[in-house]
Amino acid sequence: MSFCVRYCYALLVLCLVITSLYVVNGHCERQSCDIFSGSWVYDQSYPIYSSASCPFIDKEFDCLKNGRPDRQYLQYRWKPYDCELPRFNGLEFLEKFKGKRIMFVGDSITFNQWQSFTCMLHTAVKQPEYHLTSDGVMSSFTFPEHDVSVMYQRNVFLVDVVKEDIGDVLKLDSIEGSRAWEGIDMLVFNTWHWWHHTGSAQPWTYIQEGKQVYQDMDRFVAFEKGLTTWGNWVDSKVDTERTKVVYVGTSPEHTNGDDWNEPNANCYQKKEPLSGSKYPGGPHPTENIVQRVLEKMSKPITYLDITALSQERVDGHPSTYGSYYGSKVPGDCSHWCVAGVPDTWNELLYGALI
Repeated sequence: MSFCVRYCYALLVLCLVITSLYVVNGHCERQSCDIFSGSWVYDQSYPIYSSASCPFIDKEFDCLKNGRPDRQYLQYRWKPYDCELPRFNGLEFLEKFKGKRIMFVGDSITFNQWQSFTCMLHTAVKQPEYHLTSDGVMSSFTFPEHDVSVMYQRNVFLVDVVKEDIGDVLKLDSIEGSRAWEGIDMLVFNTWHWWHHTGSAQPWTYIQEGKQVYQDMDRFVAFEKGLTTWGNWVDSKVDTERTKVVYVGTSPEHTNGDDWNEPNANCYQKKEPLSGSKYPGGPHPTENIVQRVLEKMSKPITYLDITALSQERVDGHPSTYGSYYGSKVPGDCSHWCVAGVPDTWNELLYGALI
């Protein structure tokens, strides 16, 4: 047995003897808790802030202001099986990221999370001075005292949609919009919901990859190609020693009760999470795609795997107490109440970073 083999074997034995350690690149490392594996527990100390203290919440997300009578959906805390998720400390976050710029990039679900995040920071500071600006594409929330800016860029595909003579073209291998992401200290990305829109809700006429133009394409295939372009951009353009990159998993919709064994139901009037450790409808079809893309990337990023835990929260949507962007549908089972489930996503983000 060579010295290297004997050394590695002895190191492995040592790490196994010391509980919660494992071998990584020839070193003993402390095993991190899987903060995404756990259950929802009722906790009367939640929510950690009142939506009434956040005057800037979009009316579509402000379920209490819109007349939602129940409060129980606000008082569930995510509890990992093997550890405690640290409670969000907005002051600690602002101190740690003093002088930094943070940008959330994605669709209205990302905007939903961004609004939750700014509320969590805003309510952590007594009588905070803040500046809020928006031009429809870029929104910025700044805390001058801490010199921290938390921005949101609406970019629903991450890759480009370009207006050409033939119409609006979704370009799967073009990511010129990334210029706005350069020099940002932390980038939080998400995409999916617009990839499966059809008919009048579809914001493009053709799909293009290279020189090939398609009238349509399997949406999961297109999603993987577009996300791969984003991954290649991170690998080639981002200095992850300077910029923290986070990808947020797919946020589930609860429009079809067949997914949780309640035919003809939806999220309306639901007041508590689903019971059971696994979602009856199974994993979201994008989960494997996201994992494949992330596994191929060479740069280290943080994957905020919120899909499975959010599938259980059929109670957390605005339902009849919010309708996003003036939709003709008399309810919303896609977005989330603020305060609510996105606060947990941000506590998970905080736990992963702090």
